[in-house]
Amino acid sequence: MPKSGQARVLTAEQQDHVFDVIQHHRHPEKNTAIMQISFKLGLRAQEIALLKVKEVAKLNATGTDFKLLEVMSLPAAYTKGADAMGRSKTTYHRKTVSFDVASFDQVIRQVEKLAKAGAQVEPKDFYPPVRQHKGRSRDLPMVDKALRSALKDYIQLRLDKDGFVKPSSPLFITQKGGAYSPNTLQEHMKLILQDWSGVEKASSHSGRRTLITNVIHKQKKSVKVAQKIAGHVNPSTTLIYEEPPEGVIKDALENL
Repeated sequence: MPKSGQARVLTAEQQDHVFDVIQHHRHPEKNTAIMQISFKLGLRAQEIALLKVKEVAKLNATGTDFKLLEVMSLPAAYTKGADAMGRSKTTYHRKTVSFDVASFDQVIRQVEKLAKAGAQVEPKDFYPPVRQHKGRSRDLPMVDKALRSALKDYIQLRLDKDGFVKPSSPLFITQKGGAYSPNTLQEHMKLILQDWSGVEKASSHSGRRTLITNVIHKQKKSVKVAQKIAGHVNPSTTLIYEEPPEGVIKDALENL
């Protein structure tokens, strides 16, 4: 089972069930493509929401036909912490602050001086600056057959419906025709996994965590490989995402 607060890692059977259930709801082509990208490339919901058509397909001059790319080049601006075109901004509510000893001593001396002078002291004035996360670009080969099939079906559907698409058009659009916001897509993916498919504790991060777990446990690849796929700066972050599959844990408890 996943640790408290972490998205559930799905078994192969659960993944098959998710994709089967999608076929019985509206917009199966779009939802299949979204979830294939999540489970086969490990993109965050924010990254999926920000994808453009040109990241997965090369269109002809008139935008009426396409060829699927072999590699998805994910721009740095799409990744966690980056403000991609203003659509991924979130309000940051600070919960903790950290100081090294020297900085803490300096803050205390400053507070003492202000207090002696009778000045008003506002705690937030002494908070250290928030570290800004820089986006990291990454190239992800689109080699999985189910992934490629889902993307081809969905893009072809878009062309059949609209006649043409622009390279800069959002890859995934809502029923109103606009791009998904990261939060809206997170809730939509959670709906597919929990409400439609009945997978408890699953979220938009489940595909990402499932992929990282499978790369390390089933494929026996190094953490470095998983880190590269996930786009993590620090390998310790990758290990937080990874966890033994439920089947492994169950076997261990049954064979004590």
